[in-house]
Amino acid sequence: MAVCARLCGVGPARGCRRRGAAREQRSGAADSEPDTDTDPEEAGGGGVTEDEEAAERIEGGRPLPPSVEAGPAGRAPLSLLELPPELLVQIFGSLPGTDLPNLARVCTTFRRILRTDTIWRRRCREEYGVCENLRKLEITGVSCRDVYAKLLHRYRHILGLWQPDIGPYGGLLNVVVDGLFIIGWMYLPPHDPHVDDPMRFKPLFRIHLMERKCATVECMYGHKGPHNGHIQIVKKDEFSTKCNQTDHHRMSGGRQEEFRTWLREEWGRTLEDIFHEHMQELILMKFIYTSQYDNCLTYRRIYLPPSSPDDLIQPGLFKGTYGSHGLEIVMLSFHGKKAKGTKITGDPNIPAGQQTVEIDLAHPLQLPDIENLRDFSELSRVVLEVHEQVRREEQEREQRQEEEERSQQAASQPASPLGRGEGAEGEETAAGAEGTTQDKAPASQPFVLPMGVISRNEDYPRTCRICFYGTGLIAGHGFTSPERTPGVFVLFDDDRFGFIWLELKSFSLYSRIKVSFQNAQAPSREAFDEMLKNIQSLAT
Repeated sequence: MAVCARLCGVGPARGCRRRGAAREQRSGAADSEPDTDTDPEEAGGGGVTEDEEAAERIEGGRPLPPSVEAGPAGRAPLSLLELPPELLVQIFGSLPGTDLPNLARVCTTFRRILRTDTIWRRRCREEYGVCENLRKLEITGVSCRDVYAKLLHRYRHILGLWQPDIGPYGGLLNVVVDGLFIIGWMYLPPHDPHVDDPMRFKPLFRIHLMERKCATVECMYGHKGPHNGHIQIVKKDEFSTKCNQTDHHRMSGGRQEEFRTWLREEWGRTLEDIFHEHMQELILMKFIYTSQYDNCLTYRRIYLPPSSPDDLIQPGLFKGTYGSHGLEIVMLSFHGKKAKGTKITGDPNIPAGQQTVEIDLAHPLQLPDIENLRDFSELSRVVLEVHEQVRREEQEREQRQEEEERSQQAASQPASPLGRGEGAEGEETAAGAEGTTQDKAPASQPFVLPMGVISRNEDYPRTCRICFYGTGLIAGHGFTSPERTPGVFVLFDDDRFGFIWLELKSFSLYSRIKVSFQNAQAPSREAFDEMLKNIQSLAT
């Protein structure tokens, strides 16, 4: 802003006073009156002026007047104020919308030019991807500046991915700019057990600008159309929604009709089609529990995992089979020699936010040949041998750490750089061994589930790239007595992997969610790790 002030001759910069006084004599001091407003809504002041007509010449591709190249008396312009309005419109339109309020404070000339809707139309398009013909808004009396300031800029903090607080069940909400609306889409896994089918989604709320006063928030829950709602940004990375007309959620047939409708949407079947009694109980329990949250919900931001060239596959979101609980959403992320699968949606046994699987990338598994692989005891023997090896390595590592701490206390000084270097070298050696194992692994090898292992989806791949030792989290109802048990991580291809739970004798198949989510990247690795820690602590 200070630079703009000096260019305009309104600032106290050296060398500008004499030129500033001359301009005041030519154009009057009124054009140099400072403005103190900083709100994007006020950056342009009142309505559109004749400057917009000048700006339209730029859009139409007409040549700029000769005054662009030379100021009065043929000299070069000494100030931005000597440039024609249509060129200033083009310059201001290339700046971020958040900078324009400060620009409007420089002088009344800039403030008047910032009333030009062409500037705000460009900001809506470049910053938020609004490609609709915004000229149609003129019919309703809503300007592009209103759309930017009262809709897009005001609610920019809720754009991205969120996890609703619905007890153990969680969820995945994606808030996006959709035309002239901001819509919150709840993403749902496909119907069990079709893990390779695309995701389903339904709108939970929308925000739009009906008139110039303020944006309107509408709840989309239920089957009676949009109705009055409210959004409150609680704090950074957290907001809540509230429905003010919950009668729109009710059905004329009462709770039975609501349950049948929910069952068709959630599971794609009727209760009579589900013969497993335990599964019926789980479904009914979920309906009763989630129905309590139809009027008010709190959402917490989640990030997509950052990627690295060294990752086994591209990290991201996957949908996986979880027995009688149906399909659930899991986030796969890589952390050095470990990979973690964190639940975004969950169930009463393992709630959303918990780490469902952990893969030890330093311990690849060599599976038995295809004939012996059918024997569950043979696979179990291989995995338990590695499990015992990992347990011994952890004990040795803990003993070394205790010895180092004792030696540090005895010497009353930090450990020598040499000691740390040896540890780092050991890690590099382990990582190198891992890389060598992966390099030697065949491009694909036959795979079949052992006899007795239960799978919700029998249509799993019959070849795999590589397998690793891992652990899976199991618990009783209500997340009681949780424990990590050994298992096998099976990588099929870039978009599918599986996990064999030895304790449960069951198999989960995971398939990548192929959706391009916007505004979902973590600002840093530390921010992503902190997010994982927060959602896990909330689940606990």
